[in-house]
Amino acid sequence: MTAIDAHAPTISTRERYRDVVSNQWPVIVAPQPDELLSSWLHRLAYANGVAPRAFARVLGLGAGMWSPSLDVRLPSDVASLLRANTGISAEQLSAMTLSHDPPEQLRLRLRNSGRRGSSTWLQFCSQCLAEDQDPYFRRNWRLATRVACQDHRSGLRDRCTSCRSHIAAYSQGTLAPQHFCARCGFDLRRASKVSMSPAARRLDLRINEMCAHRAMMGGPLSTVFVARLLRIPELVGVQAVSSLPCLSTSMRIRCFERLAERVCNLLQRDDDCD
Repeated sequence: MTAIDAHAPTISTRERYRDVVSNQWPVIVAPQPDELLSSWLHRLAYANGVAPRAFARVLGLGAGMWSPSLDVRLPSDVASLLRANTGISAEQLSAMTLSHDPPEQLRLRLRNSGRRGSSTWLQFCSQCLAEDQDPYFRRNWRLATRVACQDHRSGLRDRCTSCRSHIAAYSQGTLAPQHFCARCGFDLRRASKVSMSPAARRLDLRINEMCAHRAMMGGPLSTVFVARLLRIPELVGVQAVSSLPCLSTSMRIRCFERLAERVCNLLQRDDDCD
């Protein structure tokens, strides 16, 4: 796919689109539980017959990782435009962003690196996508501490299994649902299951329960706790120079597997590690 599509709609297309839809856009999409704002925006664009790359111009935004950036910070003018044209409340929009939690240090970085061991900005569970009536991406899939899907007892992925590219629905120039790889068209729902030990999945669950509990209490996570999480790769000998959010999902799963094995050995509870 080229960086610039000569046939992509221009700014004038955006204005004609606004004239046609009047006060509200024709199709309104309801946010799903724990849905990321970027995911909702991609679904909203598709439902209204606009490719994500062109929808960025509808919102008055430029190219690049426009929708993932909105997950982190939603400008007031874009929020006002979305409220006016969808009827979605400010509270609903805010709930889909990452502006309040989790701590910035524990979020996956906004990057589109193709290097095998490096993180990308978003993960997914293929089985969750397959079971969704309208596939969407979850907020917790942007957490570096989240490497497992507890519902399906499997690890997450952060790349297309066909072409190994990162998730880039924001750059899709054709009209296609966001669960199809923007680079090669592979249906991410067909990606194979990632095996993880029960002990590593439990570790994933406990860490994220601790983070969620602190968020519910309204207080920040302990800086010591966050620092220890960031140093997991170094502690288990997987990567001495990179912190947790800088690693690919497969590398972070390896870290959790090693850490879970250490915990099991420490507690001497072989029955918990079966």
